Amino acid sequence: MLKFFNSLFGRVVIALVGGIVIGALFPHFAQSLRPLGDGFLKLIKMVIGPIVFCVVVSGMANAGDLKKVGRVGVKAVVYFEIMTTIALVIGAALAFLTRPGVGMNIDLHSLDAASLATYTEHAKSLKDTAGFLLKIIPDTAIDAFAKGDILQILVFSVLFGSALSLLGERAQRVNGLIEELSHVFFRVMSFIIKLAPLGVLGAIAFTTGAYGVASLKQLGMLVVVFYASCIVFVAVVLGIVMRLSGLSVFKLIRYLREELSIVLGTASSDAVLPQIMRKLEWMGVKDSTVGLVIPTGYSFNLDGFSIYLTLAVIFIAQATNTPLSMHDLIVVVLVSLVTSKGAHGIPGSAIVILAATLSAIPAIPVLGLVLILPVDWFVGIARALTNLIGNCVATVVVASWESDIDKARARQVLNLAPGYRYIAAETETPAEAQHHGHAHAV
Repeated sequence: MLKFFNSLFGRVVIALVGGIVIGALFPHFAQSLRPLGDGFLKLIKMVIGPIVFCVVVSGMANAGDLKKVGRVGVKAVVYFEIMTTIALVIGAALAFLTRPGVGMNIDLHSLDAASLATYTEHAKSLKDTAGFLLKIIPDTAIDAFAKGDILQILVFSVLFGSALSLLGERAQRVNGLIEELSHVFFRVMSFIIKLAPLGVLGAIAFTTGAYGVASLKQLGMLVVVFYASCIVFVAVVLGIVMRLSGLSVFKLIRYLREELSIVLGTASSDAVLPQIMRKLEWMGVKDSTVGLVIPTGYSFNLDGFSIYLTLAVIFIAQATNTPLSMHDLIVVVLVSLVTSKGAHGIPGSAIVILAATLSAIPAIPVLGLVLILPVDWFVGIARALTNLIGNCVATVVVASWESDIDKARARQVLNLAPGYRYIAAETETPAEAQHHGHAHAV
């Protein structure tokens, strides 16, 4: 029991329960705690850009062969598209099977369009394919980091890493500097992550205080179906994919339980990006593969988000008694394959992307998005959890294709008792920690 209270996982769980209690008993005070959650996420976003840059550049430079980098990138993108398509289909299938919106009989004239103004404004830039492609190119390298746009940072990082790799020995000092900087940023993140319990407490207390305890258990059929969809996707689809790679998705989830608990409280996977990457390296996945697949997956492999896209679109159609043809459904899936890319980092991303998707399907009223605004935060928890698990599985799969994973070590790490995990000594790099195999109780 003492180990539980001393672990980050234990403190986050306590903060989670504490936030619900405070929100239920002192709702007005609970809402004043929102800055704790918002401040924690801002601290995380402050260093995400530099970390992604350092990791991607170092991974490409250390890979040596740009052909290998390209091969890994192509395999990752192919995998992302396959999983995204499966996720979209699962969302649509369960929406039709469970029919969560049927019987609501919503009159569109009774909905307040003003609450959608901000989201639809962001969505305008996503309707134009050329505009979307131009948007991922930063005006300047500094501008990408200033805005914290992960897609733009990725574009610059890939170009920078390619140049560094081609320069070889002449760029060794630059490569060494970037590697050292990555250690510094990882250490900064380790300071910030210690504040996770406070961030979780503030976020959960505010949500419970604002919406009431009833909102935690009576979120409606849409939320129930979405959570069920995510469970099916993780347990069945990702479970089969991991089994084909010779590993267990459930053991992987247990191994990542600490990071997943933080995502559960904050509804954001940004907070655990560095820890996830290090844990995958300690599992035996080559750092160059981790450094390329994970950051790219944060923008291109949004499994939970994809499930929600088709589910929400069909829910709105059912709630407003809008008939959908097979042609409409095919358009929904095809448009979603494009609009879901780059959703990471957009304010209110789910609503923005849904607005962009619905605008391409005249049959479904965009105004219906007002219906799902109240539950967006709650479904955001499952979205973030599913996205994170999906990206970790993607990294393992791509590493298996490339023989960039030590399967024996991976099984050893995943089979450890729940009270143990691999952590690096203060002076060790992830590669050194992997080599030494330090296991500590937490």
